[in-house]
Amino acid sequence: MFKFANPEYLYLLALVPVLVVLHIVSNIRRHRKMTEYGDEELLSRLMPDVSSVRPNIRFWLLFSAYTLCCFLLARPQFGSKQETVTRRGIETVIALDISNSMLADDVAPNRLEKSKRIISNLVDQIKDDKVGLIVFAGDAFVQLPITNDFISAKVFLNTISPGLITRQGTDIKQAIELASRSFTPNEGVGKAIIVITDGENHEGGAVEAAQAAAEKGYMVYVLGVGLPSGSPIPGDRKGEFRKDKDGNVVVTRLNEEMCRNIAAAGKGVYFYVDNSNAAEKALRKEMDKLAKADIETTVYTEYDEQFAIIAWMILIVLLVEILVCDSRNPRLKKFNLFKTDVER
Repeated sequence: MFKFANPEYLYLLALVPVLVVLHIVSNIRRHRKMTEYGDEELLSRLMPDVSSVRPNIRFWLLFSAYTLCCFLLARPQFGSKQETVTRRGIETVIALDISNSMLADDVAPNRLEKSKRIISNLVDQIKDDKVGLIVFAGDAFVQLPITNDFISAKVFLNTISPGLITRQGTDIKQAIELASRSFTPNEGVGKAIIVITDGENHEGGAVEAAQAAAEKGYMVYVLGVGLPSGSPIPGDRKGEFRKDKDGNVVVTRLNEEMCRNIAAAGKGVYFYVDNSNAAEKALRKEMDKLAKADIETTVYTEYDEQFAIIAWMILIVLLVEILVCDSRNPRLKKFNLFKTDVER
């Protein structure tokens, strides 16, 4: 298993595109200044020892060194020793609605992002449980099989967007049925399905699916996201909203009645999600009531630091950068490694 011990340093990579843009702008300005002095080909003949290629090479070498330094600070590690440990916990499969209606911003920042934050906080609180993740719209598929690898769970969570499923709609039935098939065969352990949706069930059969899950011993909890009064769905362009075939703005409303019916059929509880974390806390209390059982889990107990490999790569890059001067080295002229278009 691969992980970063200090992943917060990866935020430094946000400067990478900024550096590239600054380099491109600098090159454009330098080219404009050169053309102000005269013909570019003539200037190249007058300055045979000046290379236009070397500064670019030096930049990309320093750019590579900076990127590698970011990874070095994040401390990459590989798991080197596995052990099977026994923990007491439950199994939870989260089914997240990613239909276009979840882009409505009647809860901040929008329904989908609010839901992802709730899931992220739940994963942070899980220690001995197992968690799986399903996404659904007109179809449903497993985004993350049930696991105790919470790092991977957070990574997969961050990649979720409505674009993952091309067929639009809200098929809660299919999501619940898929979640029911995602649990391990372990007996005696509490198993819960958490459906996070705005309740606009376009396909039908969700209540029956929840009832079938409850008969198997799987509790179905529902988190309703949005306002019953409704909100328009943002369009592809800023300030625009999605419209139906008649040109009317589409308003999506939280269907609390549907959410409550699903939760009741699944012998679970319905929670209304607003801009506070009240629903999240209430859900956690309910899940704590579920029966915990011994769950065997394979974990990495030792990790090997990989910083030495990256450190050597940085050293080699910097040594090469030192050897690449902006002007030609008279002793190396005959090798002409960075030949320009002008004949010397």
